[in-house]
Amino acid sequence: MATFSFAVMLLVSLVVVVSCFIAASAGDFHQEFDLTWGDKRAEILDRGKLLTLTLDNTSGSGFRSKREYLFGRIDMQIKLVSGNSAGTVTAFYLSSEGPNHDEIDFEFLGNLSGDPYIVHTNVYSQGKGDKEQQFYLWFDPTENFHTYSIIWNLQRIIFMVDNIPIRVFNNEESIGVPYPKSQPMRLYSSLWDADQWATRGGLVKTDWSKAPFKAYFRNYNAEGCAWSNGVSDCASKTSSSGGNNVWQTQALDASGRRRLRWVQRYFMVYDYCTDLKRFPVGRPRECRRSRFL
Repeated sequence: MATFSFAVMLLVSLVVVVSCFIAASAGDFHQEFDLTWGDKRAEILDRGKLLTLTLDNTSGSGFRSKREYLFGRIDMQIKLVSGNSAGTVTAFYLSSEGPNHDEIDFEFLGNLSGDPYIVHTNVYSQGKGDKEQQFYLWFDPTENFHTYSIIWNLQRIIFMVDNIPIRVFNNEESIGVPYPKSQPMRLYSSLWDADQWATRGGLVKTDWSKAPFKAYFRNYNAEGCAWSNGVSDCASKTSSSGGNNVWQTQALDASGRRRLRWVQRYFMVYDYCTDLKRFPVGRPRECRRSRFL
């Protein structure tokens, strides 16, 4: 127990350092995003440094990036809905368009006051997902801002919380597993009512007496290959251009693999790869390989 507590304290210390670093490269929400739905329930404040989404019993709200990306690293600091957030979902994801779309998901499933949020992750390729993993967090995500990151390159997708990996989805096309690699995606975020399934499978409903519900976003940063008119701007970039291209080949080192094991040992609450009832005739192909590579 002492070792576990020390690990939590060490990771929290690292979180503070990483959050401060990412905050130094914050984007302007006016320049980077369009408010797409919810009327005035989505607002950009503080001269473009803060964005808020609101959900009430009439509507939720959402926004999307002006740019599309084909691979990149996306960071966003988010403070989730506080108090009794049961039934609400705050979504933060990359997605292309169309029925055969690709998608990389973070979804934060609200809960009753005092109960932990569940972080729901999924990967879609050519319109098919069914690759869910869910986690508790090792902190209260409603008290302060925390950084949620998606690293997407040709080799793998890494989901990170405060620069700590919680999930890696590797490119396993060599064994017939589809991988999102050809459709450019925008970043989307929304706050919406999903009480038919979000909390305890829909058993706990949204308490509208606690509305309006509000989530906060700041310090957006994107390093990636912007897509415009069918062309990626990475084709014209070079390593001498001064950009940070680490994400293009980023993988987990030994320290990252240790952190991933820690998260998945203590905080994972669902893994599609171990759901034998769902796959009675055999696990998906990618589940037969180590998820820590």
